[in-house]
This record gives sequence, structure tokens and C-alpha cells, in this order.
Amino acid sequence: MGGYFTFREDKNKITSLYKKLNKKIKDEKNISLEKEVKSYDMTQEEKINIFSQIQDINTFYGCVKIFEKGAMKKEIVESNIFFNYAVKLLFKDCIVPLLNLAQIQDNIELIVSIDNRNIRIGDLNNLETYLKTEFCLENFDFKITYYDSKTNYGIQLADLIVNTFYNYFKDKTIVNKVIKILKLKNFRTSLFPGHRIKGRTQKIAYNNKEDI
Repeated sequence: MGGYFTFREDKNKITSLYKKLNKKIKDEKNISLEKEVKSYDMTQEEKINIFSQIQDINTFYGCVKIFEKGAMKKEIVESNIFFNYAVKLLFKDCIVPLLNLAQIQDNIELIVSIDNRNIRIGDLNNLETYLKTEFCLENFDFKITYYDSKTNYGIQLADLIVNTFYNYFKDKTIVNKVIKILKLKNFRTSLFPGHRIKGRTQKIAYNNKEDI
């Protein structure tokens, strides 16, 4: 579970750059512009080229929560309920700890874009309500929007980030070259169970008038 978060000032800059880099890969491989290029279709060199440029954007932060299913004592009965729980842990362990809440005077709006491929229509509104309830002691407001990854470059970039770190924990050799060029200050991962943290721990200085 994961992706990236940024401030509104850099949102379009990140997606525009990824779209440009994605198009370059399609052009070189003679792939139709309408076809989605998955992360497992990319070489390590192509991933390195993407990350080396994306991570230099001022407020880009990759965040991933890795779940070790083998350590769970019970099977996942309801996938959508677990999805909500996983998103909460992603915020709790990988995003909120990096925010300097002492700087926030007013409510901060967290605009969340999610791939709709695993979400049932009847459950679309559940996550927003769930997060607002779970973080009721914080001055956060959540706005959840679902997109098809085929047409949304932000979702595609999020998939690339998650897939990269998933492979790192599964088999380092698959993405060893990619991991080496990542800057720790731009990424934070957490393992479940145990909440073991890797990557950035320093608070982010930001303008509290900006949405995330």
C-alpha cells in the first residue's frame, strides 16, 4: 500500500514530468500512447531515470506500507475493510509523522487519489468516512477521489513506487540498482507488523496554507 504525497504547488509538476518520461519510454519501445506501461514492464535503467528526476521536485515524498501477510494470524475476510485499515496505517506511519502539526493552525485538507480497480461501487464513500473518524482528534479533512490508472499518471507513478519497494522486500536483486539512487529524505517505508520504519524521519517544513 502506498504512493506519494506532495503539496498542491508541485502536484501538476510531478504528474506532468512523469507523463513526459512515460511517453519517452513508449516512443522508444513503439508502444501506443493509449496503453498503460506497468512498472514491471520497465527496466531498472528506465526506473532510475524516472526516480532521479521526480525525487528532485521540492515537495515529492514517496510513502509505502509493506504488509507481511505470513505474519498475520487471521486471513483477510473482507478485502475492502482491510484496504481502509491499510490506508489508515499508511497515513499514521508514513505521512502524519512527517508533518509538523505544530505549524498547522487551521484545518488541512488531504486530497487523496486512489486507483479504482479494487473498489466496489458500494464502498466508494466508506474510506473517506473511515479516515475522518480515525483521525477525529486531528484537524484533517479528507477528500477521496477514485481514478482509472490507465488514464491517470499520478496513479501510475504511485504504482511504480509501491512495486519498487515491494520488490525490494521480496527480492532485492530485482530493483537493487534503483534503490541505490533513491534519496532517503524523499521516501519513508514502514513494515507491518511491528511498524519498523526506514527512510525519512525528519519533519517537513511547509507553508500551512498549502493543501496536501
